[in-house]
Amino acid sequence: MKHTHPVSGIYDGLFEKSIPAIEEGKVEVDPMIDGINDTRRGITLLTRLSQPVIENIERFQNELRQIDQHQYEQPSADLHLTILSLISCYAGFSLNDIHVQDYMEIIAESVLNIRPFSIRFRGITASKDAVMIQGFPQDDSLEIIRERLRTNLKKTSLQQSVDSRYKITTAHITAVRFRKELNVPSGYAAALQRFRNFDFGEITVSSLDLVFNDWYQKKDIVRTLHRFALK
Repeated sequence: MKHTHPVSGIYDGLFEKSIPAIEEGKVEVDPMIDGINDTRRGITLLTRLSQPVIENIERFQNELRQIDQHQYEQPSADLHLTILSLISCYAGFSLNDIHVQDYMEIIAESVLNIRPFSIRFRGITASKDAVMIQGFPQDDSLEIIRERLRTNLKKTSLQQSVDSRYKITTAHITAVRFRKELNVPSGYAAALQRFRNFDFGEITVSSLDLVFNDWYQKKDIVRTLHRFALK
């Protein structure tokens, strides 16, 4: 890309801060990944990825697995791009607590006249608890949808927790979560450096899914509540 993308600085800052910690094995392990009693649930608006992008992510995950097979690689069927988390996962949340139709109406209003748009996935970044694929929206459609959703939700008394953890501004995909301490921290960090600018491909976002989900978007828990076509 000739011009620096607005989110590049966020990704760069995250990587530069996290890579020295990863190199020293100072990662934050998620003890809940294998928890069978994890009742955290929520609802999310997301989009799925194209097969070529998924295959490139699998290739990357495979490289990391050669170095350390104990980490949690997001299974292909669970890979996604979050548009907005409407209700962040919390213990005990159930669909009986809300009226799904109300959320569907707000989303439909928020995506009105938004045409399909492209996101380029190039390079990786990391935090102390995860490794992410960097996404670069090719226009401002994603930002418009998110801002409309925030505005429209604020006008209601619906249960929501938009931006409660952090305000989502990027278009990243979580590829790996740290499940255990790293076996070979320096080797793992070196592999991340190798894929720092790897081209994972591009997707055209032509539909969005409203889903009921757990924290990890595991396929056997996720339920698609409605699909919204962009046109």
